[in-house]
Amino acid sequence: MVVEFSIVPVGRGESLSGLVAKVLDVVDGSGLPYKLTAMGTIVEGEWNDVMELIKTCHFLMRGEASRVLTRISIDDRAKARNRIEGKVESLENVLKRRLKK
Repeated sequence: MVVEFSIVPVGRGESLSGLVAKVLDVVDGSGLPYKLTAMGTIVEGEWNDVMELIKTCHFLMRGEASRVLTRISIDDRAKARNRIEGKVESLENVLKRRLKK
């Protein structure tokens, strides 16, 4: 499955890159395929692995802020693999051209 998630600590000011970096360090160390975007992180893997990672990241941020907003969007397609890149490639095939990444 492919999951996009974002975690926002509330009340910690405008610039959050230092806190987000702590979360991305955990994501990077998880061994799961991921892609960082400007608005969230996309992770691919099995249900329990991905959910455990998001839970870990959420509670890491809870250690930094008394209020945390976590948004999760799940694309769960049976037997699908390499969807982080595959979904974009499918669109490029339909359009017959490369898209910006």
